Amino acid sequence: MPLRNLFKNCSYYWAFAGYVAYHVNHPLFTEPSPALVYAGLATFVVSELGNFSIHILLRNLRPAGSNVRKIPVPDANPLTQLFNFVSCPNYTYEFFSWVGYTLMTSCIPAGLFAARRHMTVWALGKHRNYKKEFKDYPKNRKAILPFVL
Repeated sequence: MPLRNLFKNCSYYWAFAGYVAYHVNHPLFTEPSPALVYAGLATFVVSELGNFSIHILLRNLRPAGSNVRKIPVPDANPLTQLFNFVSCPNYTYEFFSWVGYTLMTSCIPAGLFAARRHMTVWALGKHRNYKKEFKDYPKNRKAILPFVL
């Protein structure tokens, strides 16, 4: 990652963190119901575990010292089954992690952060590259959201 991206990314994340913190700590903030908090927590935890599972699968996709590229496919871990539907399930899981966080905080700025576009742009680019590189790439896969995008 170029050094300038470090400052850009840190500024972006810190600004959103401050924006969310302002709303969550505002005197008029109404805390969400326990049911919403638990639903958000469950969504967040499952999504983080899914993201971790995808990263492990991607790490193991290429043997050490090799530059062989393969089409990612699910392994025995049920959380990797998202590869049957999307090219970038790590981004899908990250999106749903932020949806869970948004539910837990009931905060519009957190929802805005969940809806940010840059992961979608990255996923579309990676999806396009996979289709170009692998002639037998699964035709039914979407980029980031199953059956949609």
